Amino acid sequence: MSWGTELWDQFDNLEKHTQWGIDVLEKYIKFVKERTEIELSYAKQLRNLSKKYQPKKNSKEEEEYRYTSTKAFLATLNEMNDYAGQHEVISENMTSLITGELTRYVQELKQERKSHFHDGRKAQQHIETCWKQLEASKRRFERDCKEADRAQQYFEKMDADINVTKADVEKARQQAQLRHQMAEDSKAEYCSTLQKFNSEQHDHYYTHIPNIFQKIQEMEERRIVRIGESMKTFAEVDRQVIPIIGKCLDEITKAAESIDHKNDSQMVIEAFKSGFEPPGDVDFEDFTQPMKRTVSESSLSNSRGDGKSEPKFGGKSKGKLWPFIKKNKLMSLLTSPHQPPPPPPASASPSAVPNGPQSPKQQKEPLSHRFNEFMTSKPKIHCFRSLKRGLSLKLGAGPEDFSNLPPEQRRKKLQQKVDELNKDIQKEMDQRDALTKMKDVYIKNPQMGDPASVDHRLAELGQNIEKLRLEVQKFEGWLAEVEGRLPMRTEQARRQSGLYEAQNTSAVNSCAQDRESSPDGSYTEEQSQETEMKVPATDFDDEFDDEEPLPTIGTCKALYTFEGQNEGTISVAEGEMLYVIEEDKGDGWTRIRRNEDEEGYVPTSYVEVYLDKNAKDVYKSLQKISE
Repeated sequence: MSWGTELWDQFDNLEKHTQWGIDVLEKYIKFVKERTEIELSYAKQLRNLSKKYQPKKNSKEEEEYRYTSTKAFLATLNEMNDYAGQHEVISENMTSLITGELTRYVQELKQERKSHFHDGRKAQQHIETCWKQLEASKRRFERDCKEADRAQQYFEKMDADINVTKADVEKARQQAQLRHQMAEDSKAEYCSTLQKFNSEQHDHYYTHIPNIFQKIQEMEERRIVRIGESMKTFAEVDRQVIPIIGKCLDEITKAAESIDHKNDSQMVIEAFKSGFEPPGDVDFEDFTQPMKRTVSESSLSNSRGDGKSEPKFGGKSKGKLWPFIKKNKLMSLLTSPHQPPPPPPASASPSAVPNGPQSPKQQKEPLSHRFNEFMTSKPKIHCFRSLKRGLSLKLGAGPEDFSNLPPEQRRKKLQQKVDELNKDIQKEMDQRDALTKMKDVYIKNPQMGDPASVDHRLAELGQNIEKLRLEVQKFEGWLAEVEGRLPMRTEQARRQSGLYEAQNTSAVNSCAQDRESSPDGSYTEEQSQETEMKVPATDFDDEFDDEEPLPTIGTCKALYTFEGQNEGTISVAEGEMLYVIEEDKGDGWTRIRRNEDEEGYVPTSYVEVYLDKNAKDVYKSLQKISE
């Protein structure tokens, strides 16, 4: 089966067919190229999807990925990233092994096809030229034969005519012979041309064209084989990544099987365990008999030093148990002074007043001092803390010793801080050891460097290590305090609950009288519910004393100098600008702040207040919500 013998007369059709084959190859190249673009786009989308759901570094979301379920999800995201990488490999391999190779092959194929058909056209032109020569020789032979025949007839006519001279007859005879000779020459030339044409035609149809068509056939067959090999490569490229994709899927399955619901539940306990004991039983309050408030050393509450009644609980308050209660945000840690502030001076500074400004807090009786200080102090959890966050008001940073956290959470944070500092110390020590070795090398080989050039860096590292060690000692001290005090606090809470159980009746009477005599009614829990779980204020102050500061509602300018020497007050200089965080509630005192660490009360008449309208509206709205 050969195109040269079977298709010797189909030159034009073969030319069209081979062009169609090249078009098919280019179409396949375009198909593979679009497939690679799809693979790249798919891989990019997978990577973006994985990146979108990856936890952000140094964020709260990253801390949530310590549970086994979220770890499995994170492993799934990482495996999807690798999965996307395999699709990129598919795209790269198809581009290099198929698209690139076939593109080069198509260029070579076009050149080869052009060369073969150029040879075919040249052979056709040659045979056509030979045919034209043969036709010209044939026509010339035919013409010469006719001319010789006419010359012979003219000679015979002249020879038969008696009137023609002998010279004319001889001339006609010579002309006839000349014509016959020319006819013989034309015949010989025609015969020679015919033989040559027959030979050329035989070579054309049996040698040249078959050879050219055979080459075109081989070219076309190579094209077909090449496109088949490319299709196999197309499949192999996919098949090569299937094991790796299978491993990715296996890892996702393994991560899913590693989820431990019991472990996650235990981690929730470790994350949110406060370390407090549950509150004791709520005692019965007997209101059937009128009871008088008893002022003694054994009472749970005490009288004011100035004879004023205790603040009472709100009549509509709901009984809640601390630390689950939420108290009124308007009750401040430093309650406003119970005596009027000193009047503004006429000419002298208020510090010249004999007794000075009154202390914002009164002295308590010894036995009940701790309990009443806790009862009358600012609550540690506020009813609208979440509202403050929602309104994007300014929040304060947590204390360095994490004393704002429950005991168990504080212990974990302190331990984490100690571990981080120890790692930093180790890094600094490694750098110092490396520099020390470098210095020794410089001392032994001065040509390599100056030993004194590293002294400054060594001194810096030594100072850094010393600072870090001091920090470690500080945090270890707090950690030891928490670890040593946590069981004592729990035991002490139990003893306190049992110690005052017998005094519950008198405590109830005191609470009832407090509720009747409270001027602001801002407490939101019954004292009888707090007494069984309250411990001395010093134990709880370490855990909940530091909290979010009150928002700034305006500014003020000090009109006079005020020496705040007593508890709850703050000293200001004349002309000083400060922040207002709590308005005068009618008692003559305004609460101000100088910075994050300094705040307190000053007499309202000593300052000129400029309230921010928006902040004031927010403050009042939150005040109404809390009430």
